[in-house]
Amino acid sequence: MSGFPAQRFTGGDVMRAAVDAIAVASKVAEISWTRTAGRDAVRMAASGRFAEIVRIARARSPYYRRLWRALPDRPLSLRELPVVTKRDLMANFDDWATERQIDRRGVERFLADRSHIGADYLGRFVVWKSSGSSGEPGIYVQDRDALSTYDALLIVQLLSLQVVARYAWSLAANGGRAALVAATGDHFASIASWQRVCRGMPWPSARAFSVMEPLPALVEKLNRFAPSFLASYPTTLAALAGEQRSRRLRISPTCIWSGGEHLSDPARESIEAAFRAIVINEYGASECMSIAFSCPRGALHVNADWVMLEPVDRDYRPTPPGERSHTVLLTNLANRVQPIIRYDLGDSITASERACRCGSALPVIRAEGRRDDVLVLKAHDGSIVRLSPLALTTVVEDATTCHPFQLLQTAPDCIAVRLCARDPRSRREGLRSATRALHAYLAHQSLGNVRVVADDTPPLPDARSGKLREVVYHSSS
Repeated sequence: MSGFPAQRFTGGDVMRAAVDAIAVASKVAEISWTRTAGRDAVRMAASGRFAEIVRIARARSPYYRRLWRALPDRPLSLRELPVVTKRDLMANFDDWATERQIDRRGVERFLADRSHIGADYLGRFVVWKSSGSSGEPGIYVQDRDALSTYDALLIVQLLSLQVVARYAWSLAANGGRAALVAATGDHFASIASWQRVCRGMPWPSARAFSVMEPLPALVEKLNRFAPSFLASYPTTLAALAGEQRSRRLRISPTCIWSGGEHLSDPARESIEAAFRAIVINEYGASECMSIAFSCPRGALHVNADWVMLEPVDRDYRPTPPGERSHTVLLTNLANRVQPIIRYDLGDSITASERACRCGSALPVIRAEGRRDDVLVLKAHDGSIVRLSPLALTTVVEDATTCHPFQLLQTAPDCIAVRLCARDPRSRREGLRSATRALHAYLAHQSLGNVRVVADDTPPLPDARSGKLREVVYHSSS
């Protein structure tokens, strides 16, 4: 699907949108007041929310009640609680939720219909899924209250970067069109949350475009749409910035949102220079939409009034400020439907002990996040085609349930596929499906000459970070 507009609106949609807008406005005011009051106010807000979400989990989630049954019957501190993983939560899906009508069979039936992307589940919830890169796909359910928190956090980011006035002018001048370039073909967090907003806001015009599109086709569609707000992954934004510099892309966004991958300072500066627009860098995950965001100085600030982050080593011991963690434990204080408490997120972060010169009361981190490579391939005619890693991983995730996997560019016209599977037969079938899907995608990108080969080597983690990189551009290729 190359792109799709917001759906038609009913009276119920408009009414829900009005109620949601009031809830978001109230949270924007509360978040702004708390952060203006300083670090102690931020800590107190987080502490109160933590106590409440632990109380709710203990009272309403059979999974957490079992997990914590040996703990004292009193208010608990964060480090008294055991660590949980994606595998733990998915294996106990039905008992994890605090709303007992949520069950995995019903959720999976809902997810099987892609026309439901961004629609309400059971009239009250929104559902999205994560990739299976860690070996286990994730499914996450949140209610309207959690979603209004995520929306409010984004608005506070816009306010902090002082782009609201510029966007308001664009809204009045040309309709303030907003474009998302992302994986649009399944219930991923970015497109599900985008479609939800589109359903509730008939104006301004918003549209999603598929990251799977060949770059020339995507450029042509963005030129026609002329967005004032552009959102995508860093690797995709970098490719679009190159098109903008070459003047094949001719758009004038006032604001650019970047997320889903690691954004380096040089990449951010290059994107801002190409579009002459401010880049908002947001660090988030399917488990928590907004973990941290960039300030005007480019530092990444944790939304510490709504999120708790614990950088830890391999044994889950705290990592001191200034030292890179092995992983990070996430506690999402907004989602009370599926409480995420001391969850091993898998990302490596470095906490700073210094306050940011921007004056924010929020702590600063450096997040490694997803660091997959853009593949640089040579077409039949000798031209160079660059492929987004998220587009490639989406192709493989749709084609096979074998996880984890790894794509390695071994030559200008060759990609090797590595898969993990429970048995040789599953691996053979997975490789066959992945290879066929990649061939079809490459042909669509004018790369029908590129070979896709099976590699018997299992997926290998990065030697430096210890994390699995799913798409690797080999230096000798």
